[in-house]
Amino acid sequence: MQKITPCLWFDGQAQEAAEFYVSVFGGDSRVLDVSHYGESAPGETGSVLTVRFLLAGQEYLGLNGGPQFPFTEAVSLSVDCEDQAEVDRFWDAFTAEGEEGQCGWLKDKYGLSWQIVPRALEKALADPDPAKADRAMKAMLGMRKLDVQALLDA
Repeated sequence: MQKITPCLWFDGQAQEAAEFYVSVFGGDSRVLDVSHYGESAPGETGSVLTVRFLLAGQEYLGLNGGPQFPFTEAVSLSVDCEDQAEVDRFWDAFTAEGEEGQCGWLKDKYGLSWQIVPRALEKALADPDPAKADRAMKAMLGMRKLDVQALLDA
């Protein structure tokens, strides 16, 4: 078991969200277990309380805590993408019912913020030529979904 597990607070959609995320990531991703509210708990007896799930080998906990604390951009999950095809796959899956942001950020249909980041971005921003790195930064700032080739060409 990992030492730190991010807990994501949902308003009744924890299991639905976990199943959606597992379907998007595939591979080493699965729902691990589901717990339910008991009679003495504040939620509706028998409804889903928590969902433990694995995304790409990282464990998360989804909690159906209610509407009091919606997600904000102050916390996001960053996805390391090998290439443009992977960027496109995650971007399309999460924005299908979600909302595009700028610079590779988006919100999924549950309101959770994600950063869909190609490895080429770090390489471009760390270029030893400061002018080239600056051009890559300017290019990124003008994008919604990140374009690997445009970043490398900048």
